[in-house]
Amino acid sequence: MFRVVVTYLLPLFGPLLLYLAWNAYAKSRAKKAGEDIPSIEKGPVFWSLVIGFTFLIISLFTLAMTTGVEPGEGRYVAPYMKDGKVMPPRFE
Repeated sequence: MFRVVVTYLLPLFGPLLLYLAWNAYAKSRAKKAGEDIPSIEKGPVFWSLVIGFTFLIISLFTLAMTTGVEPGEGRYVAPYMKDGKVMPPRFE
């Protein structure tokens, strides 16, 4: 689950969450100062999602290029039964 959050969700929603946190801070500051409250509709929600998708693509590309083994290396062992339990597939 941690890998899913770090690999997919954080790069995708990180910029949006940062923008929403900044907007909440700006609203509280504007209320205290008696100024106009910034509207979330007028902010860069679309661009923060575009940046999030860009980060997601970059992180997936980086993960694919920096992990794993070279093609042809290792031997695939199919799932099999051992003592009544199914042993998962793996590479040796």
